[in-house]
Amino acid sequence: MSSNYSAKFYPILSLLLGAGLWGVIWYPMRLLEADGLSGIWLTLILYASALVFSLPRTRTVFAEFARSPGHMLLLMLTAGWTNIAFVEAVLSGNILRVLLLFYLSPLWAVLMGWLILREHITRTALISLLIAMSGALIMLWDARVGFPWPSSLADWYALSAGLAFAASIVITRKAQELSIAAKVFAVFSGVTVLAVVIIIFSRFALPPISGGIFFGAVALGVFGILLMTALVQYGVTHLPVQRSVVIALIELVTGAVSQQLLTNEIVTAREWVGGVLIVIGAYLASMRMDARVPR
Repeated sequence: MSSNYSAKFYPILSLLLGAGLWGVIWYPMRLLEADGLSGIWLTLILYASALVFSLPRTRTVFAEFARSPGHMLLLMLTAGWTNIAFVEAVLSGNILRVLLLFYLSPLWAVLMGWLILREHITRTALISLLIAMSGALIMLWDARVGFPWPSSLADWYALSAGLAFAASIVITRKAQELSIAAKVFAVFSGVTVLAVVIIIFSRFALPPISGGIFFGAVALGVFGILLMTALVQYGVTHLPVQRSVVIALIELVTGAVSQQLLTNEIVTAREWVGGVLIVIGAYLASMRMDARVPR
């Protein structure tokens, strides 16, 4: 295999595997929850495990934290809520619906970039906004109230996760001085710290779980969360943004397939139509975004 071919093949394979795993990780999460490990405790163990096992590669970032504490703290907060809300959403919501509502994040990033970074909204970006928002309105239409509105707590979690992810994208653009290792550390530590704060203030007691369930969650954090993050980061670092965006959409495919195979959840025709519009809009918006943002 030539070095030229390898340079193209491995990043594509890495991104395919990483994004594909993001579309199916909800299933082992639900199995762990069914065995008694509730959402916020599950999230804490997953990301604390990923944080600890990533330290050999990220322990050198503390100097960056000292140089840019504001950007690091903001990234920790936004990335922390992104992942906490995403886990809560996939544990209780319709998987494909959750993934599609989360994929509104490129649209929120365009708007935040315009408001915060003073970025110009191009004609393509405006069209993408209109298409995706039309899809969201269709998906969220509630006949009981007569206008679009989230129908469940999972919808709120998915939407807020997408908003927080968009905010982390904007912060990452602004914090050009931070390395990828620092950003990955900010994600894992942000989720861990925010989960601990939520547990303390909400007084969520540690559920009675066996050692096997605990070590299963640790394994999922290391071989799931940490591995997926590493695979995606390697892929998007070595591929053009446009190609990364297209490949990353495999998450929706694996999410849809795994939902059909592993659950009895139904996606209505209205949700399919709205979802297609969201994907088209998100793709158009992502064409101009920096994809090198850890989730």
